[in-house]
Amino acid sequence: MRETLYPHPMTEKLNETEHFAQNWQQQLSGAFTCIDDLCNYLHLPKDQLPISIAASQSFALRVPLSFAASMEKGNPHDPLLRQVLPVVNELHLYPGFSDDPVGDLSAVAEIGVLHKYQGRVLLINTGSCAINCRYCFRRNFPYAQIQLGKQKQQAALDYIAADHSITEVILSGGDPLLLNDAQLGGLIRQINQIGHVERIRIHSRLPIVLPARITDELLAILANDGKPAVMVVHCNHANELSPRVTDALKLLKKQGITVFNQAVLLGGVNNNAKILCKLSEQLFKNGVIPYYLHLLDKVRGAGHFEVDLHDALRLMQEVQAALPGYLVPKLVTEQAGAAYKRYAHDLI
Repeated sequence: MRETLYPHPMTEKLNETEHFAQNWQQQLSGAFTCIDDLCNYLHLPKDQLPISIAASQSFALRVPLSFAASMEKGNPHDPLLRQVLPVVNELHLYPGFSDDPVGDLSAVAEIGVLHKYQGRVLLINTGSCAINCRYCFRRNFPYAQIQLGKQKQQAALDYIAADHSITEVILSGGDPLLLNDAQLGGLIRQINQIGHVERIRIHSRLPIVLPARITDELLAILANDGKPAVMVVHCNHANELSPRVTDALKLLKKQGITVFNQAVLLGGVNNNAKILCKLSEQLFKNGVIPYYLHLLDKVRGAGHFEVDLHDALRLMQEVQAALPGYLVPKLVTEQAGAAYKRYAHDLI
C-alpha cells in the first residue's frame, strides 16, 4: 500500500474558492481521505453505495478536491467516483488476478530501477500518488523495499550510466510529480549528464487530478536545455478534463513538451465507444495525443473493472469507424516477462 504523506481530511464546509487559491501542496494536503467526507461532499447517502471500509483499510482512499469537483453530485454511478471509491468487490478473489500482474518485481535490476524493455528503464521515485485509483496495477507493490531514496538514487544512476543500450529513462512511481521542484530538477539534471540517454519520460496523473502542480517553476524544469521531455498523462474519461485541467495541459503543450495519454479500459467507467471517442477528441483538442488504451492489468482487488477481450475489440472497431486514425489509441496489454506491450488483437 502506498505510504500516506497527506492525511488531512476534506470536509464539505471547505470554501472551494479558497482551496483552489492554495498552492499544489496545500491542495493535496486537503484531499479526501475519509469516505464519509467524500460522500457528504457529493450529497450521496452511503447506503446507496457498495462501500467497503475493509477495502479502504487495505488500500487507502485519497481523492483531491480538484478531481472530486468534476464528479456529478448525487450520482452514485458517476464514472469518476467509480475509479476511486473503495467497494466490496475489491475483496472478491478473481481467477488470474495477483499482486504483481505485470512482472515488475522480476524486472528489478537495481533498487528503484525496473529494466523490463530494451533501450529504456523505469525509475520508481516515490510510492505515493495524489489519488489512489482502485484499479492501480501497483496497488499492492512493496514500495518501501523498491523505491529510490537519496542514498539509493546514485546507485540507480550508476546502473543507467554503465549500460549504453539505455536511451530513455522513465520517471514513474507512485507519481514522480509529487517530488518537490528541487528533488525533481536535481534528478533530471543528473540524468541529463548521462550522454547515451536521449529522452526523459515522465508518467504522471497529476496534470489530470491536481492541475495546480503545473507551475511556472515545474515548466522551467521540464523545458530545460537537456534531454527532450515527454509527459505521459493518465485520463480515462472526458469528464476529468475540467477547465483547470485543460489549462494545465495547454501550458505543457505551449512549453514544447510532447504530451501523450494512456487510459485504462474500465467496466462502468469508459467501456462505451461514444465515451472513448469523446475522450480522444477532447484530449487532442487540448494538445494531448491519445496513445494507449490498456486492457486492465489483473491486479488483486480490481477484477470488477475487467472488460472482456472480445467486448474490448468490438469497442475499438466502433471507435476506429468513428474517428480518424490519429485519434484512435492503441489497445494494448502488458504481460509479465514479455519484451514489449502486446496489441490486444494478437491475443485472439
